[in-house]
Amino acid sequence: MPGDRILDRPGFSRRDSPPQDSRPTILLTELDSVPPPREPPRERPISADCMSSHLSHRLRKQRTLAGTAAVSGIGYWTASDVCVEFRPAPENSGVTFIRADLPGQPRIPATIASRSDASRRTNLVAGDARVEMVEHILAPLYALGIDNCDVWVNSLEMPGCDGSSQAYIEAIDAAGIVEQTALRRRLDVHKHIRIGTDTAYAEAWPAIAEGLSVRVRLDFRHAAAIGRQQITREITPNIFRYELAAARTFILKAEAEALLQQGLCSRTTYRDLLVFDEAGPIDNPLRFRDECVRHKALDLVGDLALAGCDIAGHVVANCAGHRLHAELVQAILAAEAETPLKKSA
Repeated sequence: MPGDRILDRPGFSRRDSPPQDSRPTILLTELDSVPPPREPPRERPISADCMSSHLSHRLRKQRTLAGTAAVSGIGYWTASDVCVEFRPAPENSGVTFIRADLPGQPRIPATIASRSDASRRTNLVAGDARVEMVEHILAPLYALGIDNCDVWVNSLEMPGCDGSSQAYIEAIDAAGIVEQTALRRRLDVHKHIRIGTDTAYAEAWPAIAEGLSVRVRLDFRHAAAIGRQQITREITPNIFRYELAAARTFILKAEAEALLQQGLCSRTTYRDLLVFDEAGPIDNPLRFRDECVRHKALDLVGDLALAGCDIAGHVVANCAGHRLHAELVQAILAAEAETPLKKSA
């Protein structure tokens, strides 16, 4: 597709504001602004002492929502209207997607066993039922410690919203969180695990913090407006809420044009995510200088949530994607098979 012809197409159009029907709607709270990023913590290198130390990983009680909340919007890929409703769920039930629009309202567990391979997103399948692009929902549920939740949806694909998890954070905060009786399962990484190649890989190390921490690197030297970025963060509710949740998904302009030619993303505009040309994001200012790698960290947390338990470990993703994230989860679970997940203190 030559030049800027994409600007004349219904998708990814230049305009001062997105069309009304493409804006995400938070039914209980309105997303007013993004809090300014806090000063990043100093990076903590992995040392032999860290790897051999016994950190105090205390088990916590499970949590669910105190009430219900919903987010509506459109699916990036399918351009379909969709509403997601978060509901409380019993302890030990985990996170489950429920297709309210299908006969029998099939349930799809948010576990690694349900994952189905797809480009650029994480999909889950159970029988003939599936849900797509679930990582932006799973990440805030994991980071905020929501262990049991029924996620009712009325379409195949989750709302793209603005390309981040901010709308879901707002919905969860509006619903509130309550503690349950049962203890949350936890998986402790005891040894180094690595998946991938020399240049694109995901690996897990024993914990260097009181739970999960991540280090994510991306290399877009072929796209100077993005370049090379790296971030290291502990995953706590507030760090996720203020430093990762608002980071939006991104794509190169040439990739956006290719998707339009395939008949996808027909209702998505430049204001609904970050679309980069040679000069930077089009019609959409950055929220963080390193917003792209922050979003990659968000995606990683969402994919790690498929382990179905808390993870105490340090995870590194270098030029990785959803497939490598999933393979790492499978490798971590396999490596820990001989060490049962802790269920009591």
